[in-house]
Amino acid sequence: MKLAEFLNIGALELALIAAVAVPFLLVLYSLIDILRSDFKTPNNKWLFLILVLFVPFIGSIAYFILRRSYIKPKTPFI
Repeated sequence: MKLAEFLNIGALELALIAAVAVPFLLVLYSLIDILRSDFKTPNNKWLFLILVLFVPFIGSIAYFILRRSYIKPKTPFI
């Protein structure tokens, strides 16, 4: 038995759930990553937090594109 049959939902409902869940999970992951990362300046962390909170989907995509240039490089263990 397929999951869609078990839940008694069709393809349109599955597409709607995916259209809502994927951006939500992207925003959630970006917020967690922003809070856990060490930025070069604290202002960058606040800038990305505000961007993701006020423009969630576009802000998350922008954060993941621009992230490398604003985060401190990790020092390797010796």
